[in-house]
Amino acid sequence: MAAWTWRFEKSDGAEVEPAVEPEEFTTQGDAESWIGEFFKELAEGGADQVTLFEDGAKVYGPMSLHQGDPEAEDESES
Repeated sequence: MAAWTWRFEKSDGAEVEPAVEPEEFTTQGDAESWIGEFFKELAEGGADQVTLFEDGAKVYGPMSLHQGDPEAEDESES
């Protein structure tokens, strides 16, 4: 079973400890839902961006935590 994890970074790519401790996620959707729920707390806690990994392999990122809720932005465009 795949393990999906987030890496929390400053804008220069330096890794930082997250303000909210994540779990290991079993699906990409679970990981993305979690980041959508906690991105404000993470940004306020010092993380500027995140990168998603599946079993240690980079899936995508870095993705800024300062652009607002991606789901809310998607809804406003339609």
